[in-house]
Amino acid sequence: MSAPHDLATASGHAGSPAELFDPTVPAPPVVDVAEYGFEGRLDALADDWSADARYWEYTKAANPIGAGFTSEVPTAAFPAALHADGPSRAVPLDLSEPLGIDGGPATSPALLANFVRINRGDRLALETVATSQLYYVMYGRGTSVVGGRVARWEKGDFLVLPAVGEVVHHADADTVMYWVHDEPLLRYLGVAPTGPRFRPTKFSRERAVAELDAIANAPGANAKNRVSVLLNNAEQDRTLTVTHVLWAMFGLLPVGQIQRPHRHQSVALDLILDCAPGCYSLLGDRLDERGEIVDPVRVDWEPGGAFVTPPGKWHAHHNESGAPAHLIPIQDAGLQTYLRSLDIRFTDRR
Repeated sequence: MSAPHDLATASGHAGSPAELFDPTVPAPPVVDVAEYGFEGRLDALADDWSADARYWEYTKAANPIGAGFTSEVPTAAFPAALHADGPSRAVPLDLSEPLGIDGGPATSPALLANFVRINRGDRLALETVATSQLYYVMYGRGTSVVGGRVARWEKGDFLVLPAVGEVVHHADADTVMYWVHDEPLLRYLGVAPTGPRFRPTKFSRERAVAELDAIANAPGANAKNRVSVLLNNAEQDRTLTVTHVLWAMFGLLPVGQIQRPHRHQSVALDLILDCAPGCYSLLGDRLDERGEIVDPVRVDWEPGGAFVTPPGKWHAHHNESGAPAHLIPIQDAGLQTYLRSLDIRFTDRR
């Protein structure tokens, strides 16, 4: 390895080593241009790539959301009426306009959630440019053809798919699914999948319910902040998530329980299953000295409805209904966990 003074000499600098790396000192002119072959014509041949360069004083651009250049993720609710009846179809839960996203629908900057209705006897073909897809069967039963293979499903099953091209669903009974995928993330990056990153995986209702019941009936369950099952594909043994991008939880909110405030940097796309009036979430930007959310926004739960929990928001779930409730939050926390940026936090108050 050359000593610093040797490096300076080789670079044409006659000054000190510090001066070699000093950005305020310009590069010395090239003396012997003949060795480059173009004999001084390089400047004439070089393109000017500076037209799109912009410069900002740090405090004016360090927080583009606060400065209004990047829009915040809104708290939004989507009613069950969107899938209650009508023809077989996919209904995007689209927030692309308030998010300022071009090129297609999006529920969050990285994910798109959809309600999918398939009437009995109908066939519905769906295709998306995505690395990760999750279908949850809210009710109904049928089959899906995926890459020439057939999968059976029914109410309560999860079907998790990699990049597979077209998926054709056939309904044996009136069916509604919740479908989440990461096409908005790929559109933003300007990329397409090169192939599947994991095998298609089914999480059955029977097994998921049994696992959740075992957790709920274990000693001390009510003292935990969550009574829930996290879904994990065997390929994701580092992030412990359902895909390398998606995170999914099958959860129970017991009668009379308050799940204390917490926050994370991933957007949560929350699907509510069964619930009675009196189940709701509180969301806000900060906590008071008692660990309570200050000036919260209340989102009342609706069976078969969905809502968005923005990143960084403190949120708490309440069940004052007298009946247990189930929910399925889906996030891009697989990606966030891999990036080491999820930053999930809980209030200290219990």
